[in-house]
Amino acid sequence: MADAYVIVFAALMLPAGLLGDRFGRRPMLIAGLVVFLAGSVLGTLADDVNLVIAARAVMGVGAALIMPLAMSVLPSLFTPDEQGKAIGLVSTGSALGMPLGPVIGGWLLQHFWWGSIFLINVAMVAIAVLACVFLLPETLPHSRMRSSGGTPIPATPEVDTLSTAFTTGGLGALIYAIIEAPGRGWGDPLILAMFAAAAIPISGLVLRSRRVERPMLDMTLLAHRGFLLNTVAATLVMFVLAGLMFVLPPYLQAVLGNDSLGTGVRMLPMVLGLSVAAKLATPLATRFGARASVSAGLVVLAFAALLGSRTTTGSGYGFTALWLTIAGLGFGLALVPAMTGALATLPRDRAGWGSPHAFRAVGEAEAC
Repeated sequence: MADAYVIVFAALMLPAGLLGDRFGRRPMLIAGLVVFLAGSVLGTLADDVNLVIAARAVMGVGAALIMPLAMSVLPSLFTPDEQGKAIGLVSTGSALGMPLGPVIGGWLLQHFWWGSIFLINVAMVAIAVLACVFLLPETLPHSRMRSSGGTPIPATPEVDTLSTAFTTGGLGALIYAIIEAPGRGWGDPLILAMFAAAAIPISGLVLRSRRVERPMLDMTLLAHRGFLLNTVAATLVMFVLAGLMFVLPPYLQAVLGNDSLGTGVRMLPMVLGLSVAAKLATPLATRFGARASVSAGLVVLAFAALLGSRTTTGSGYGFTALWLTIAGLGFGLALVPAMTGALATLPRDRAGWGSPHAFRAVGEAEAC
């Protein structure tokens, strides 16, 4: 049930972000919300584990559209002076969803049937669709063109079926291998076969991208030092955050003996740290520079991870709450300026492709 969502999410995120750059981010964002809504409704009605897995896969399709496009509209909606605050707010909201999810989910499971954890998505997505329809302007005109040698060509790449197949096949196989390797072993024949199966289409994608004028995978963006460093930083942060969210609930439940609601409540110190850091990140980045803020956040996060590694069955919740708070501070200090800096280096017509949310999927896969 976890893997179905993550694999689909990761495999489709690159072409999904490109669709927003090509056809307009508002309609594609609404389409992603509608697909996610359909998956949530299916999950609510499911009475069989296979149907739940199918519902999670459908939700992964919707999320692949939602995650990059929700961030990519910000540079077009806000002035450069406002973008830092806007990106910080969105990044914080996205990050807070991970620790707050167990709180809300735990409360629902205690008071309603298990399908209610999907039902709440229906209400949230319905509100989001209405907000997009009535409040979000289109950020990329369909007719936008640029000139090359006197010949008008689209400002964004055409939908390339072959590149899309390379992307989904390669990333899907890669994420599956990463998820299954810890259980099967990195030398397992199936894992090695999946890595080989991933390498072939990904290599094909890179080779094709070098030949076409407007490729799906624009390797030149990685030549932007600011984009590359900030994306790597955001990826490292998401590795830690996703991994933490994967192992912490079992520890709080199986070791400390909390129920689902109690487990969620005991993850709130991270929310406190994130909230404080989100307010501090932009002023600190303005005063000392984004690189200093991101570096400080990564150091704080590493210290929190060091403390977390010392947790034992007898540590008690107080020690856990301490390093959770510090981890929240590190997440906020590193993630907000990293995403702001990465998006600031991108051309507006490639914001959907380069949204740092695309690197979240890799962190989630490693956690699974």
